[in-house]
Amino acid sequence: MTFLYLNSDRIGQGDAELGRTLLLLFLQKLVASEVRVDFVACLNGAALLTTEDGPALDSLRALEARGATVTTCGTCLDRLQRRDALRLGAVGGMQQTVELFAAAERIIAPC
Repeated sequence: MTFLYLNSDRIGQGDAELGRTLLLLFLQKLVASEVRVDFVACLNGAALLTTEDGPALDSLRALEARGATVTTCGTCLDRLQRRDALRLGAVGGMQQTVELFAAAERIIAPC
């Protein structure tokens, strides 16, 4: 099982706008590749990716259409006051994230 773990809306520590662009490009290239992703978990700032006007909605929807299960951290959505804006996947929790890390044969963590 391949697990895509996203914990930010950007890649890297430097320029925030560049980091956001890099993450979007990464997700687009992942969708265009033959890499199979089974689960996607979005935590912390990555929770914004699955909400209304999320910049990665198209890429994450494409992964979902290819069979991936997409979840977003409920605690994160609540803290960011974005639970009602969720537009993709389901609300997940830390227990699920722990289980995914333990069960995954491969973990992809670009950020």
